Amino acid sequence: MKRALFPLLTLSLIASAGAQQARELRLGVFPNVTHAAGLVGVQRGLIQKNLPDGVKLVVKEFANGSQINEAYAAGAIDAAYVGPGPAMNAFLRGVPIQVYAGAANAGAVLVARKDSGVRTVRNLSGKKVAVPTRGSTQDISLRHLLHENGLKATDEGGTVTIVPIDPANMPAAFAARQVDAALVQEPWGAVMETQGARLIVNEKGIWEGGNYTTTVLTVNTKYAASNPETVRGLLRGHLAAITYIKSSNAGAQKAIAEQIAAFTGKRPNTAELFKALARTRVTWDINLKTLAEYAQLNKEAGFARDVPDFGRFVNLDLIRSLAR
Repeated sequence: MKRALFPLLTLSLIASAGAQQARELRLGVFPNVTHAAGLVGVQRGLIQKNLPDGVKLVVKEFANGSQINEAYAAGAIDAAYVGPGPAMNAFLRGVPIQVYAGAANAGAVLVARKDSGVRTVRNLSGKKVAVPTRGSTQDISLRHLLHENGLKATDEGGTVTIVPIDPANMPAAFAARQVDAALVQEPWGAVMETQGARLIVNEKGIWEGGNYTTTVLTVNTKYAASNPETVRGLLRGHLAAITYIKSSNAGAQKAIAEQIAAFTGKRPNTAELFKALARTRVTWDINLKTLAEYAQLNKEAGFARDVPDFGRFVNLDLIRSLAR
């Protein structure tokens, strides 16, 4: 299906190449290490450097996938780093987006307040557990963990209360004892560990030994059709950021810390970022097997009525050609 789609998409891009190019690319990014490629690409100017002359990069910070979907639906952004769950749900609701690349695998952990009494997943019964937002990758990952341990969320008839909290605000929620545990992206898991939280499940224990996609790079398909060279430049910048992260851990830590601080006013320290990056695999590739499993769980949880047609939802042809 994907091979049949690509020639049609290519013809569409060629046909529209003469259309007036947009003067800006509005890109959404979260202040999370799972968005390291976006954070580094923005902070070090790697994305802007690869865009066509005259195209300005406009960076917009978001806290969760629900906000990204609202921005896409309102026509307020052209591309975004986002979890596969919210991206799927937007696609299934008819928002014109497509996944052009992966961005990160793993990079999320389950932590609990030290005084919560939680030492295993089964101890979460009767507890409140924070996730970034309903239907997020972490929400579905938590439900997956609960089911594996004989538990369910309260909205599924079980005993675990799932509470949506923006990741950057979770350390404060722990301090105020608003929740007992959290399944959260890095660096916020590492930050909460620094503040005394207990690590319950590391990134490898969440799903498939850590080989599961947590962040993808999506683009509005209408924007892509009208601005093929800008999208190509975005992907070149994305690849440049991934290469930089893999070649310079210290430089990546610095860039990530500065961009997160610019977004949130909260700067993770070196130890936290070192731990967070060690738990995250930054990559442009996507594990389609786990994406399909995720889509099924997303449907079972009631966040979508169906699973997406992956031949239309994911197109890695361009990123693969650029990565050669």
